[in-house]
Amino acid sequence: MKAKGCMFDFSGTVFRIEPCADWLLGALDAVGVKAPEDEIAHWAARLERSGAQPGGAPPADWRPDSAEDWARRDLNAALHRRAYTAQSRSSGLPWDIHDVLYDRHMTPAAWRPYPDAAEVLAALRERGVPVAVVSNIGWDPRPVFAAHGLADLVDAFVLSYEVGRQKPDPAIFHTACAQLGLTPRETLMVGDDRRADGGAAALGCPVFFVDHLPADRRPDALRGVLDLLG
Repeated sequence: MKAKGCMFDFSGTVFRIEPCADWLLGALDAVGVKAPEDEIAHWAARLERSGAQPGGAPPADWRPDSAEDWARRDLNAALHRRAYTAQSRSSGLPWDIHDVLYDRHMTPAAWRPYPDAAEVLAALRERGVPVAVVSNIGWDPRPVFAAHGLADLVDAFVLSYEVGRQKPDPAIFHTACAQLGLTPRETLMVGDDRRADGGAAALGCPVFFVDHLPADRRPDALRGVLDLLG
């Protein structure tokens, strides 16, 4: 039986954060700082290794005093900011722009929809398939969807920091299914994280995985969703 509704993860599934060097450059531009390209590249690599960019690579280096905040970061907006700015500081960045970097990542300009995202969401809307975005996140991505013309194609947003539960906790998927008016077995979960998004399977949801790749390297992975939905 084909599913009747669909849940999508946000980061790495429908949208991808901008490259880390662009993120750093955008923050420096916001405060009027100019730096050579090689310096930008060097510090972007340090930020990436530190896991400082939300939606980017996970940390390769840890600050022990941020580990507890890191585990709970998606349950609270203040914790989310604190956890990521701690990782930014751990990179040794020579500019005091940690909050500017954090603010930058919440802007629509910092996010790029995957090339097939609009096509797939529009096709689901045409078929009458209800859609929810289910995300582990510490801020509101609705403006990102709106700026890229996708907000009207989503029926519900179920965000960890708003509901107090984070994937893979089955409760967050149950909340999304209820908002769509469907049972878990009728609701497909689409995501890039085998552990977090795969938690929907515990409720009986079918699950479809895509790879967490830069937007220009994953042109059509979401199209497979259309074959699984009525």
